[in-house]
Amino acid sequence: MHEFSLMQSVLSTVEESAHQAGAERVTVIRLTIGEMSEVIQDAMEFAFEVLAPETSARDAELAFTWVTPRSRCRACGHEFTHDRYHWSCPACESLATELVAGKELYIDAIEVEFPD
Repeated sequence: MHEFSLMQSVLSTVEESAHQAGAERVTVIRLTIGEMSEVIQDAMEFAFEVLAPETSARDAELAFTWVTPRSRCRACGHEFTHDRYHWSCPACESLATELVAGKELYIDAIEVEFPD
């Protein structure tokens, strides 16, 4: 399950950023994840539940924004959204397409509390 190593990296980055900002604790972690990234939300949530108690994000909310796959046709230039199995161009039916969105995974934002 690669979600554990992904969540370890997320929490490490969040911890470092919060520490550098002088924050006392992390209250929200917002992740943006492409539907084609092979990340499973339940596994990410489970990894967070297991790993977060040892961090300043122990009581944080974990929020996800999912990015729908989008491709561009190399034959006609048409850009279109699709599911994970149907990549052919709806305009010209070409199979020569390239994914332009849907594989990303990044920390979109964190919210923190500062000491009084």
